[in-house]
Amino acid sequence: MAGSKATFELYEDDADQYRWRLRHDNGNIVADSGEGYASKQKARQGIESVRDNAPDADVVEQD
Repeated sequence: MAGSKATFELYEDDADQYRWRLRHDNGNIVADSGEGYASKQKARQGIESVRDNAPDADVVEQD
């Protein structure tokens, strides 16, 4: 995504699970996988799912 102010980081955690997080250029983490994946491929698929399924997601306020 050209001009993006965020980067997906793919990493292995202490439990040997793969996770991703979306980090803004200012260093803040704005989203994460919320779960570990058994393979790097599955974690990459999670990233692609976010990219594909929520590029223009609406914001709904909950009470």
